[in-house]
Amino acid sequence: MIDETEFTPEDIEAARILFARPATFVMGAAKIEQLPDPDLPEIAFAGRSNVGKSSLINGLVGMHKLARASNEPGRTREVNFFDLDGRMRLVDLPGYGWAKASKTTVKKFQDLGRDYLRGRVTLKRVYLLIDSRHGLKSVDTEALDALDLAAVSYQIVLTKADKLKKGEGEAVQAATLKAISKRPAAFPVVALTSSEKGLGLPELRAEIMRTTGATLD
Repeated sequence: MIDETEFTPEDIEAARILFARPATFVMGAAKIEQLPDPDLPEIAFAGRSNVGKSSLINGLVGMHKLARASNEPGRTREVNFFDLDGRMRLVDLPGYGWAKASKTTVKKFQDLGRDYLRGRVTLKRVYLLIDSRHGLKSVDTEALDALDLAAVSYQIVLTKADKLKKGEGEAVQAATLKAISKRPAAFPVVALTSSEKGLGLPELRAEIMRTTGATLD
C-alpha cells in the first residue's frame, strides 16, 4: 500500500516539472450550464474569502498573476478553471464568509459551488484552505458539511504558515486533524503551507499529481 503522506525525491521533482509547464486561465462559470466539458481530471480549491486561494494557486504553478488575488474579500464569485498543460484543471471555487455581500448574492454563488461538487465526475479532490493563524472556525463547518454531503474527497490545507511562531504550525496541524478525524470524506493528512515562502508547496504538488494520476509522458 502506498504511504499517502510520503514522497520520494523523484516524486517531488516530477511534480515540480509538471507544475512548471504552461498554466492558463480557461474560463469563469457563473452558471452550472457554463462548466467546461468534464474531459480532464480536476482538483478544486475552496475556503473563506481572503484565505489565500489565489496566492496558493499562483504559488503552485510559479506564476504571479494566473489567479487574481484581491484585497477585497468575495471577489471570486464564479467557478474559475485553469488548465495545466492539458493534463489537469485547477478549479477556484467561490469563497465563503463574505462580510460585504448580500445574502442573496452569497447564496447564489455558494449554490453554484455546491452544484459543481455534486455533479462533477472528473473532480478528484477538494483542497479546503484554512488560515493557519486561526484554525477551523464555525464558519468553516458549513463547508465541511457540504463536502461530506457531496461525498467528495477533501484535504485541509493550512495557509500563511510563515506568519506563525516556531512550533505553532505543528500544533494547529494536530488540532485540525483531530477536529476532522470523524468526518467521512476528509483525507487524513493536514498540509501546512506558505505561498509566500514556498513552504509545503513541493509536497502539495506531488500530492495533486498523485491524486489526479497526471504523468509527464
